[in-house]
Amino acid sequence: MADEAPFQFLHNEVIHYIYKSAENGETENGKNITKLENMGFRVGQGLIERLTKDTARFKDELDIMKFICKDFWTCVFKKQIDNLRTNHQGIYVLQDNKFRLLSQLSAGKQYLEHAPKYLAFTCGLVRGALSNLGVKSIVTAEVSVMPACKTHITCPSSDQRHSHKD
Repeated sequence: MADEAPFQFLHNEVIHYIYKSAENGETENGKNITKLENMGFRVGQGLIERLTKDTARFKDELDIMKFICKDFWTCVFKKQIDNLRTNHQGIYVLQDNKFRLLSQLSAGKQYLEHAPKYLAFTCGLVRGALSNLGVKSIVTAEVSVMPACKTHITCPSSDQRHSHKD
């Protein structure tokens, strides 16, 4: 697909620019992941607005997650999530077996240490989209075998925070 190449190149250049700035002493190296995540957050907020402007209201959190896995992921990565799992208590795991932003990296174990910088933008993208849909979340991602990626979404809903017994 020709239209995904510009996004991948732009993503790679943004990562390269942020990490090059850190090498030049312009930012602390530890802040790079946060910068990428914050950029993704803003993009996710804007993108979800455009995608949902003609969509009916979602009935619940699971309905929102299904939209993220199908429509949102397809818009950004040209494919749906391969698997969505939930414990029905605010924890969701999205499995992408061939994550596009990692597919350019070699599958060798030595490249796993570079994976977090290629996942930070996407974590922010999902968190920003969910935020605009009224879902507070913590989004993290992990890679154990390249280029597969698991995105973990934790949504501390008001029901959970108030359901513990005193």
